[in-house]
Parts: sequence; structure tokens; C-alpha cells
Amino acid sequence: MSDAQKSFRELLHAQRVWDVPLPRLDPSSVPAEPLPLFHAWFAEAVAAGQTEPHTMTLATVDPEGRPDVRTLMMHDADGRGWHFATHATSAKGRQLAARPYAALGFYWPAQGRQVRVRGPVAPASREESRADLRARSTGALASALTGSQSEVLPGEVLPAYEDLVRASEAAWERAAAEPDAEAETWTLYVVEPREVEFFQGDARRRHVRLRYRREGDRWVRELLWP
Repeated sequence: MSDAQKSFRELLHAQRVWDVPLPRLDPSSVPAEPLPLFHAWFAEAVAAGQTEPHTMTLATVDPEGRPDVRTLMMHDADGRGWHFATHATSAKGRQLAARPYAALGFYWPAQGRQVRVRGPVAPASREESRADLRARSTGALASALTGSQSEVLPGEVLPAYEDLVRASEAAWERAAAEPDAEAETWTLYVVEPREVEFFQGDARRRHVRLRYRREGDRWVRELLWP
């Protein structure tokens, strides 16, 4: 084993998990549906000082069935499902067009909690997508207006980066001058939950995993072994 690998492994094994008092999840007191519990946990994550609690992982599969994953921001969670947005022409947009099913993951280590959501994905209306874009910050709008997401920048790395900087600056100026600028491929997506799992960590590894599973028009609640 190289010194670099040994140093990395020692650093990795020295990291601690959940060095703060953790809340409990009492399965007898949870609501009949997952959304109210998610809203409550989100608010508690914010109150606990969790950094960027609206950040989530989105997993999709490509046309060959190979998994893909990235981190992005949740835009809403309501009776229809969990919302996020991207360009329909991006890698994830193309993957969802071919296989409209996804999984989401939230991790809130400040309270030792995870939430997992799985279900079919559908694009929202064009009007909702436009409203979502208009509600974004100047920087977010500039990002949406910059280039073709996920496409390769042509040329060598350094000249390509310089092209990216120029395009980004131009997009920022446009976003500041035109806050209602349109990005035609910007699309709001909604994950309709079929399964939602709430994971409450425990310092003694007696984790509680509560899963809501959709059966017809009702939710079934069940506990999973850790």
C-alpha cells in the first residue's frame, strides 16, 4: 500500500458519524401519509442548522439501463410530488424522456436522517416551468441561459474554459437586464411518490426505517430492518 493510500485510509477511518444527540422516530405517532412527515422533518433540519437541506440526490438510468446520479435542489414538495427543474435537453432530461422513473435522496446528518423517494416522473406544464424559472435568482437564471447543459465544450480544456467564462458572463449580464428571459428547454419535473422511506439514525445502530408504500389510493406503512 502506498503512503498516499495509507494516509487517505487513516483519514477516512478517523471520521466520526453523528457526534450529536439524535432525535427519535416513534412509528406509532407518524401521519398516515408521507408528505406531512417530510414537511416536519425539513423544518426540523432547518431549525437544527443543517446546511442546504433542500439539496437532494437525483438518480436516473440511461438508455442502456446504467445508473446515473447528481445533486440538485428541490423546488417544492406538495400533493403531486417532489419538484425539481432542469433543461429537457440535459443528460438527466434525456434520460427521463427515455425512462421516466427516478429516485431522490435527502441526507440531513445534523439529525442523522435520510429520506428516500421513488416513483414515476412527469414534466409540469409549460406555464409552471416558466414560472419556476422566473422565481429563480439572477445567478440561477444566468446558469439556465448558459450554453447547452451536459454538452461537451469543444477544443482543449483551457480554451474551452475561457469560452465558458465568456458565455457565463454574457448570460449573467442578460439575466440581470432581462429577469423574464426565457430558456425554452427549462422544464419543471415532478416525482410522483410510490415509495417514501424515512431513516432515523441511532448511535447504537438501532436505526428506524419507516417506509410508506403506495397501494392504489392508500399508503401502507411498514418498518424495515436496518
